[in-house]
Amino acid sequence: MSLVLLGSTGSIGVNTLLVAKKFNITVEALVCGSNIALLNKQIKEHHPKVVVIANEADRNAVEHRDVRVGADAILELISSCESDLVVNALVGFLGLKPTLKALECGKNVALANKESLVAGGAFIDTSKIQPIDSEHFGLWYLLQDRPISKMIITASGGAFRDWPLEKLNSATLADTQKHPNWSMGQKITIDSATMVNKMFELLEARWLFGEGEYDAIIETRSLIHALIDFKDGSTTAHFANASMQLPIAYALDEKMDEKILDHVDLLKVGSLEFREIKKERYPVWEIKEDILKNPALGVVVNAANEAAIERFIAKEIGFMDISRFIIEAYHRFRVQPNNVEDIFSIDKEVRAFVKGIKHET
Repeated sequence: MSLVLLGSTGSIGVNTLLVAKKFNITVEALVCGSNIALLNKQIKEHHPKVVVIANEADRNAVEHRDVRVGADAILELISSCESDLVVNALVGFLGLKPTLKALECGKNVALANKESLVAGGAFIDTSKIQPIDSEHFGLWYLLQDRPISKMIITASGGAFRDWPLEKLNSATLADTQKHPNWSMGQKITIDSATMVNKMFELLEARWLFGEGEYDAIIETRSLIHALIDFKDGSTTAHFANASMQLPIAYALDEKMDEKILDHVDLLKVGSLEFREIKKERYPVWEIKEDILKNPALGVVVNAANEAAIERFIAKEIGFMDISRFIIEAYHRFRVQPNNVEDIFSIDKEVRAFVKGIKHET
């Protein structure tokens, strides 16, 4: 078995390589952004045939004979590679085209790139998708041939779950990165703080598992990742220690039967705390119910979120403006895409709109 790994130097990519090494899976190609130092270490250990990087300026620093550059090179790699499996751990909307290309080429996709389904779920064959996400893995693991009432995923609450509400307007970029449970990349940690990340996961679940009732709650220890309410009144929960290696292992081999993690020791855990996700702390939750009824509008939320985060990082807007801009764009753009081309045109239009919104002081 061999794979192509997109996003090799991020947390999902690093963990994917650990799992691949454990199970002797060949890594045909590595794709990364600008962390060339880590990429070179990965090249020495995994010996990929091809490497793709983001910036031409970094080409000579890469210690490999076949270095390619740019988004088009990723698509060309997917078309020409021998591997049947593409692991897409790219961050952001730029991950959508590689997902579509992999499916077009008949590949299976282990998907960590949330934006592929959030923005393009209406045009993606999910039968070829295995999600790399603890929540969706948990739902998949719990599914039985019984009538379901509701699927529930959990959230940590992000960096600001215990902050006084009045302090949120003054939260800085550095503050957003102080996640209580997980070590993740910059953007997804911001998304965790706004709860956009969990809204995206609900949308993904909607595309992966079909129409139904979906919700999310905060579980502060990140030990329960998913629950299913069955119509008979029973509820099952998926417990696992906080590590992405478990969903990654099953994405690489659905019949996984070897130990990946230590079990959760409930006696050591002692107790768990659950909280409601409230709009006062997470304003974007205001549109949760509506977007689950109109999941094709995920492209609007994603574009608005990425554009707003860019402005937040550039210190043009405050933290709470991210949610405000998303909600404003969501109510303004109610046009659902009719084809893949529409996704990219709507994305462009929404980004331009968000970049033009004035910051309220």
